[in-house]
Amino acid sequence: MRLPIADAHQHFWDPRVNYHPWLCDEPPIPFRYGDYRALRRPYLPADYFADAKPNDVVKTVYVETEWDPRDPVGETRYVERLRRDTGFPTVMVAPARLDHDDVADVLEQQAAFPFVRGIRHKPRANGAPDDAAPGGMTDAKWRAGFALLARHRLRFDLQTPWWHLAEAAKLADDFPAMQIILNHTGLPADRSAEGIAGWRRAMATLAARPSVAVKISGLGRPGQPWTVEANRDVVLKTIELFGVDRCMFASNFPVDGLCGTFDAIFSGFRAIVHGFAATDRRKLFHDNAVRIYSME
Repeated sequence: MRLPIADAHQHFWDPRVNYHPWLCDEPPIPFRYGDYRALRRPYLPADYFADAKPNDVVKTVYVETEWDPRDPVGETRYVERLRRDTGFPTVMVAPARLDHDDVADVLEQQAAFPFVRGIRHKPRANGAPDDAAPGGMTDAKWRAGFALLARHRLRFDLQTPWWHLAEAAKLADDFPAMQIILNHTGLPADRSAEGIAGWRRAMATLAARPSVAVKISGLGRPGQPWTVEANRDVVLKTIELFGVDRCMFASNFPVDGLCGTFDAIFSGFRAIVHGFAATDRRKLFHDNAVRIYSME
């Protein structure tokens, strides 16, 4: 029996009418999955649910989509219209540039929408693990903006490569009451023995902080299909490190559609955790996302 799914990470967009620099401007930016021109089209709830069949998606978390940075609240108004017209998404992780001078005002406006549960702002990151320069989570101005999230009871969605997770652990130590949700499994793109060893060490460091949860998603690799064989060890190690109660399966659709169908990905998740207790499988596919993002 297929469990109900609360998809912890998905996107909608319509670049015909809204400005997303990465979807609208030429040339396309460098992207971790390679050529992403297939994403430069409208992707609306009807498209998502067509992709999701035959899976039983009952709730979704919309995560900000690199909307026009001059108008972060415009994206939230767009999502408000989508919810009114279609009933989805269930909740939203909204944009706010934590190091901008207007961050206090933007956070206040975003928090006023009853369906907003958190904020995502990707901190500055280095391109490779051998670059020892500090990342954006160490910037005083960025951290000052991060500190304002608690005022509005907002969660923080963190997308950063695994070699910056020590900085994320320090952030969690300094703000222990803040719910941090790591996106895309810490981005383990390098599956070499050395790359996976570094990813495991970094994930273990972050997992030791009880205020951090993780979305198991974003596991595609350019030019390769999403398979159970390629991703089983990463999924199981993540669950081992964080524990069942802090992990959520997510589609990252339509982006991960560049690497596999929705059903291939979720059938893969089901196969990987087939031997888990039924209550634990329900947590991974549904209950944890509902709890962590207050979708009751």
